[in-house]
Amino acid sequence: MKFKQYPLSETTLKFIALNDFVEATPIQHATIKMALKQKDIIAISNTGTGKTHAFLIPLMEKIDPIVQKVQAVITAPTRELAMQIYQRAKLMEKADSRLNIKLITGGIARDKMSESIKKQPHIVIGTPGRIKDLFLDQDVLRVDTANILVVDEADMTLEYGFLKDVDAIASRMKDLTMMCFSATIPQELKPFLKKYMTHPQTIKIEDSKDMNPNIEHRLINCKHKSYQETLLSIVDGFIPYVCLVFANTRQQASECASLLRSNGLPVLELHGGLSARARKQAMKQLQNNQHSYIIASDIASRGIDIEAITHVVSLGFPNNLEFYIHRAGRCGRAGKHGVCFALYKEQDDASIKELMKQGIEFLHYSYKNEVWTKLKPYGFKKVVKKDVLEKEIAKKITRKNEKVKPGYKKKKAEEVKRIKQKQRQQEIRSKIKAQRKEMYKQKQRELNKNG
Repeated sequence: MKFKQYPLSETTLKFIALNDFVEATPIQHATIKMALKQKDIIAISNTGTGKTHAFLIPLMEKIDPIVQKVQAVITAPTRELAMQIYQRAKLMEKADSRLNIKLITGGIARDKMSESIKKQPHIVIGTPGRIKDLFLDQDVLRVDTANILVVDEADMTLEYGFLKDVDAIASRMKDLTMMCFSATIPQELKPFLKKYMTHPQTIKIEDSKDMNPNIEHRLINCKHKSYQETLLSIVDGFIPYVCLVFANTRQQASECASLLRSNGLPVLELHGGLSARARKQAMKQLQNNQHSYIIASDIASRGIDIEAITHVVSLGFPNNLEFYIHRAGRCGRAGKHGVCFALYKEQDDASIKELMKQGIEFLHYSYKNEVWTKLKPYGFKKVVKKDVLEKEIAKKITRKNEKVKPGYKKKKAEEVKRIKQKQRQQEIRSKIKAQRKEMYKQKQRELNKNG
C-alpha cells in the first residue's frame, strides 16, 4: 500500500518523502494502522523489514510540536541501536523544525547531557539505564509526561538485563500506549508485556529470509585449526564488498580481529568489549563503509542495518540456533546472492544436524591451493561391507543381469534369512568353542597349581 493512501498529515508525508519511501513494508503497514488507533502493539519482526519507520511514522503523526514536553520515549538495548534510530529520527526535525529529539546514551558526559535537556525534548531516544538515570536519579529528564513508549529489540533488552530499567520508566508513565518490537517473545518477557498492555495487537511478519534461496550455506571444516585460523585460511577465496564475521564471545571477536588485522586486512570490531569511544568510532566508520571485514557479536550487530553485505562468516554456531539464521540472513538481501560460511568442529555436529532438520541446505566445501572443492554432503558415510555376512547378502540382493521371476522377492528374503541363520549358527559354534577352550585352560591352570 502506498503511503499517500494512509490518513496522514502533510508533515508526516514530508518525513516519508525525505526518506524516499513510496510503499509501506508489511510491518509498516500493519503497525501504522494499529498505532494510529492508539493500540498497544507487539510486533515480531527481524532486522531489515523496515520496523524502525514502522514506529517513527506514527510518532510523527502523534507528537504535538507546540506542547514542549516529552511525549514519547524510545528505548534500545545498545548505544549503537539507539544511535541508529536517532540518525533516522533526525529527518523528523527536518520535516518539522519545531520538533526537538534527543539521544540519551552512555559515552556522553552527564553534565553536558543534563545541560542539553534543560528544555524538555518531544521525543527521547536512548538506552534504558541512562534514561532512568537522568529521570529518576538526577531528576533532569521528565519522561513521566510521555504517554507513548516504544521498546525496540525487547528480547535483547531482556537478555542484557535492562528490562528492570524499562519497567522503572514505564511504571511512572500515565495513560501509556506501548509498542514492543522484537525478533522473538521469550516467556520471561510476557509478564512485563501483560503488566503494561491492554488487549495488545500482535503483528507477526514471517521472515522469508530465514530460508532465503539467495543465500548459499557453506560448511568449512576447521580440522586441527581454530575458527579464527580457518577464517584466515579461506579469506583469499572470496572477495567481499562487506563481510560480516560473527563470533560467539567478545574474546573470540577480539582475537579474530587482531589476527586479521595483523595480516593486513581492513577490520572493524563491533562488540560489547569495546570502550565507549571505540564503539562510537566504529559506528562512524560503519556508516562510511570504511572496512571490508566487520567482526561482531550477535547482540552488538543485531538491529544494526549494514548495507551491501555480500558474505557472512559464522565462527562455529551460537547456542541459540535462531541466531545462526539471523546471521545468515544478513546477506542475500534485495534479491542479491549471498554466501554464509559456517566454520565447524566436531562439537558443532548437533547444531548442524538440527539446522538441517529445520531446512537449511548446507553445501560442504574445502579451500586449498587457491581452489574451492565441493565435498561429499555433511554426514555422508560410505558403507563398507566388512564382514562376510554383509558381502554375501549384498551378492544376493545386487546380482547383475538376473532375470526377474515370479516370487523373486520372497525367494530373496528367504535366502537372506538362511544366510543370517547360518551366520548365527557359526557365531554360536565359535562361542561354544571359545568357552570350551577357556574351560580347558582353567582346568590346566588348576592342575598346575595343585601339582
